[in-house]
Amino acid sequence: MNSYLINSDKYLFLKELGISELNFGVFDGNKWKSNGKIIDILCPSTNTPIAKVQLASEDDYQRTLKYSRESIKIWQNIPAPTRGEIVRQIGDSLRKQCENLGKLISLEMGKILSEGKGEIQEIIDIADFATGLSRMFSGSIIPSERKEHVLLEQWNPLGIVGVITAFNFPAAVYGWNAALALTCGNCLIWKPAPTTSLTAIAVTRLIESVLKDNNLPPSICSLICGGSDIGLLLTKDPKVDLVSFTGSTEVGRIVGQQVQARFGKLLLELGGNNAVIVMEDANLDLVVPAVTFSCQRCTTTRRLIVHKQVYNVLIERLTNAFKQIESRIGDPLNENILVGPLHTKTSVLAYKSAIAEAIANGGKVECGGRILEELKGNYVLPTLISGLKHNSDLVLKETFAPICYILKVDSFEEAISVNNETRQGLSSSLFTQNVERLFKWIGPFGSDCGIVNVNIGTSGAEIGGAFGGEKETGGGRESGSDAWKNYMRRSTCTINFGKELPLAQGVKFQ
Repeated sequence: MNSYLINSDKYLFLKELGISELNFGVFDGNKWKSNGKIIDILCPSTNTPIAKVQLASEDDYQRTLKYSRESIKIWQNIPAPTRGEIVRQIGDSLRKQCENLGKLISLEMGKILSEGKGEIQEIIDIADFATGLSRMFSGSIIPSERKEHVLLEQWNPLGIVGVITAFNFPAAVYGWNAALALTCGNCLIWKPAPTTSLTAIAVTRLIESVLKDNNLPPSICSLICGGSDIGLLLTKDPKVDLVSFTGSTEVGRIVGQQVQARFGKLLLELGGNNAVIVMEDANLDLVVPAVTFSCQRCTTTRRLIVHKQVYNVLIERLTNAFKQIESRIGDPLNENILVGPLHTKTSVLAYKSAIAEAIANGGKVECGGRILEELKGNYVLPTLISGLKHNSDLVLKETFAPICYILKVDSFEEAISVNNETRQGLSSSLFTQNVERLFKWIGPFGSDCGIVNVNIGTSGAEIGGAFGGEKETGGGRESGSDAWKNYMRRSTCTINFGKELPLAQGVKFQ
C-alpha cells in the first residue's frame, strides 16, 4: 500500500489542485521542471508524507531568472489598469478554489481549516484592493519656484521582485506581495519555505492558467522551490531588484546584509515578541478570547502584561478558557477543531525547551505545558506561564510556539515600558476604557510597534492597512495603505515648458 496521502481518496482535493505524487518545484514560465534533490512534504497532523517535491538546482534558478527578465518589457508595456484586471482574474481563480486551497494549507502547514481558507480570502481581498489601486496610484504635482516650470513625481516599476515566504503563511504573504507588485508592473520569482512547497505549486498553477488565458508569458510569475542555497542566489543576485523576505530575525539579518551589500531594495517582515496590555478597567470578556486565539503567527500574543488589580482573576479566566479548548485539539481539516499541530517536530522541541527553561528560572505553568504524545502528529497544549521577570532572557526571546508569559505591572507607564523593551516591534494591543490612555498608547510615548491596537488582539490584521513592524522586525510594510510604493521607483521630473532657462535658488551665471 502506497504511504503517500496523495493516493488516498480522502484527499482528492490535492489532485484537483494539480498535485501529484512527484511534483516539480520549479516553474520557469515555459515548463515545470527541476533538477535538485527530492524531498517528502510531511503532514504535521500525522507526520505522514503527503507527496514528493523535486527542489531547484542552481541551473534551474538561472534559467528561471532569464525567462523572468525576458517578460519584464512585455508586462511593463501593459497599462496599469489592464494589469489590475489580470490581478482581478487571479483573485477570481483563487476564489473558485478557496475551499480546496484552504484544505491544502491545513494539511501541509497545520493551521485549522477556517484559517486556511481565511488565508486564501486574504489574497482575494488584496487582489480586489490592487485592482482598484491600478487606476489610482499617482505621483505628486509640485509647484515650482521657477516661471513656466512644473515638478512631477513619476512612479515606475522596479523589474523583478523576489519573494521569500515562511511556512506559517504559505500563501497569503506571497499574495500581499504579488498583487501589488504585479499591478505596479513587476515580474515575480517566488521561493516558498520548502516544507510548504505544495501550496506554492498549487497557487502558481492557478496564476499560470490566468496568464495563459490572457496570452501573456507565464514567466511573469515564476516559482522556484528550494532551501537556503536558492535563497542565497536570490538575495545576492543584482538582477533581482527587490527582495521581500518573511521569516526569522536571525535569517532576516543575513538576508538584509546580502541585499544591502549590492545596494538592492529590501522589504523585511521578521519576528515579533508581541504583547497585550490589560489595564484594571479592561473588559475581560474581550481580553480572554483575544489572548486565547493563539497560533503559529508572527503576530501571536507571546507576552500578557497585566495590571496587578486584575492579574489573578485574569489568570483564572484564561486557565479555564485554555482547558476548554483542550478537547478541540486535533486534525485541522475537521471543522470542529480549534487547535491544530505545530508545523514540525523542531517546533515541538522548541516548545519543550522553553517550558523547561521557564520552570528552571522560577516560572509556574498555569495551564498546558505538555506534548500530546498520544496523538500521532506535532501536538502540544497551549500554555500559560507566570512568575518570570519581564526582562528575563526567555521572555525577551521569541519562541514560535503556543506559549504566553503573563507579567504583572503596577501602572500604565510601567506596562508601556515592558511592552517596548523587546528587540522586535511588530504587534501590540492595549485593553482599556480610558480615552487618555488610548491616545497616549498610539502616540509617540506609547507603543513602539508597527501595529498598535486597542481592545482587540495582536493578530488578525486587515488588508487595508500597511502590515509590518519596527526595530528587529525589519521595518518593512506590505499589504494596504501606500505599501505599493515599495514595488516602484520614484523619479522627480522638472519640466520647463517656457522659452527661458531660470535656475533654482535664483542662481545666475553672467
